[in-house]
Amino acid sequence: MNFVFISPHFPHTYWEFCHWLKQNGVQVLGIADAPYDALSKELKESLTEYYRVGALENYDEVYRAVAFFAFRYGRIDWIESNNEYWLEQDARLRTDFNVTTGIQSDRIRSIKEKSEMKKYYAKGGIPTARQIRAAEGYDAVRDFAKLVGYPIIAKPDVGVGASGTYKIENDGLLQEFFNHVGDYRNYVVEEFITGEICSYDAIINAEGNALFESMTVWPPSIMDIVNLKLDLSYYVDREIPESLRELGRRTVKTFGIWNRFVHLEFFRLDSDREGLGKKGDFVALEVNMRPAGGYTPDMINYAHSTDVYKIWADMAVFGESRTQQGRQQYCAFASRRDIYQYVHTHEEILSRYGDRIVMCERMPELFSAAMGQQMYTVRLENLEEVNNLVTFVHEKKQ
Repeated sequence: MNFVFISPHFPHTYWEFCHWLKQNGVQVLGIADAPYDALSKELKESLTEYYRVGALENYDEVYRAVAFFAFRYGRIDWIESNNEYWLEQDARLRTDFNVTTGIQSDRIRSIKEKSEMKKYYAKGGIPTARQIRAAEGYDAVRDFAKLVGYPIIAKPDVGVGASGTYKIENDGLLQEFFNHVGDYRNYVVEEFITGEICSYDAIINAEGNALFESMTVWPPSIMDIVNLKLDLSYYVDREIPESLRELGRRTVKTFGIWNRFVHLEFFRLDSDREGLGKKGDFVALEVNMRPAGGYTPDMINYAHSTDVYKIWADMAVFGESRTQQGRQQYCAFASRRDIYQYVHTHEEILSRYGDRIVMCERMPELFSAAMGQQMYTVRLENLEEVNNLVTFVHEKKQ
């Protein structure tokens, strides 16, 4: 098997996908714009060959790199980055090289554009927040706000995370949005739903069946964490509720997902919401056709005593998982910002949690706005211990 892995150096843990592909007998062919000497030792050892381009955004350069690999090694079987930023380019490359193991260009809108996602949710009977395109104009969006009630959320139709997102509280702020956001026609506006964000993280095989499933519980608003410089915490649950499992699987079938690691986001309602469900019900937010960001795949491994990098490589090569799971625990993340003073010192955290700490390091600058500067990731037995960890790490001096 010839597997072209786009941008295997970022995030830096993605060398593990390449490692397990190689262990499964695959020729792993890397393409990125980083100097070869800048690649980690582990990644270098996992690649059959590496092709450096001047810029991954330059499609012609990347196309020529894939063409070179095809000339040298024969037919390309897979092209993948597992990275949201390159989803569209991955699909274009698959289309141009007739690689059928993943999504091609004719399907990309349904997984990139939030407005298109809504059509698939409706098709599958999956509850989701009501939405309108900002391009319909101020009057139409104001009428929508009257229907669903303020606040409403405006966000780019194509985008990841909280970037470019606005919480609009009244008609005046809505008018300000239209006056000052130059690309508002590329936005969608949704009703505001309160509750936890729970992700269905799964590895899906060629038949659209889940080989592995997990749930991560996130804070309600990454936008507030970034804008208000709040501390971040989230956790991987030791088990997944059957209602979320059923909705996740139905979403996979509705969107026609196969051969992918997926990160599907849902709200867990904190109160009854007419037309959507009762408190505790799950409501679809959006689909992401890649692993969860940051160190979450590693947290999933620690929670379920497994290796999702290997399960994914097993899926790609064998169409099944040949990787076991062990003890089930919670795995919680709590981070700090350098701008605050905290009650408990770094040393006290290390002393209190000892060998239950599985990761403890400074966050890369790219992630620090959302995730803080210093992180602690800990394996725990129950939700009470998760809450105690967060309180202990985040308690600030007055």
